[in-house]
Amino acid sequence: MLALKNPKPKKGSTKNKKRVGRGTSSGMGKTCGRGHKGQKSRSGGTKGIRFEGGQTPLYRRLPKRGFSNSLFSLKYTAVNVKDLNAYDSEVNKDTLKVCGTLKILGDGEIKKALTVTADKFSKSAKEKIEKAGGKCICILQPENKMLRSKKKKETGNRDARLA
Repeated sequence: MLALKNPKPKKGSTKNKKRVGRGTSSGMGKTCGRGHKGQKSRSGGTKGIRFEGGQTPLYRRLPKRGFSNSLFSLKYTAVNVKDLNAYDSEVNKDTLKVCGTLKILGDGEIKKALTVTADKFSKSAKEKIEKAGGKCICILQPENKMLRSKKKKETGNRDARLA
């Protein structure tokens, strides 16, 4: 009798898995349904999805477009103003348990005065926090060494510098 404690699939709805390479009498022995020799009989024997029979493939015929700035881009963790209502007087990365960079966005309303410390604020979020009597503290990102401008050499009287 069929019950919730002993479910079974409908009769004839499932097939046994085909086991290959188990002798000739199994019907799937010797070549295991792969035929004789050639690329398709070998392991990994498929042409790549981009292969076009030897003609120059489309991805090589078309020029490269655009550029990637991923090395210098920052991925921000976004938190909305409405989510800050759950916290007490001070909100920062530690209280929000955020790794990396944090950006406060202006969706929703804030009901109490908070001191919020983050890497970046949207204009609307900053307005809403300050309107509620709170304070926004923006953490400055460390200066990027690759973009740092070279210091200009001192100019002026040479003798005065040497003395």
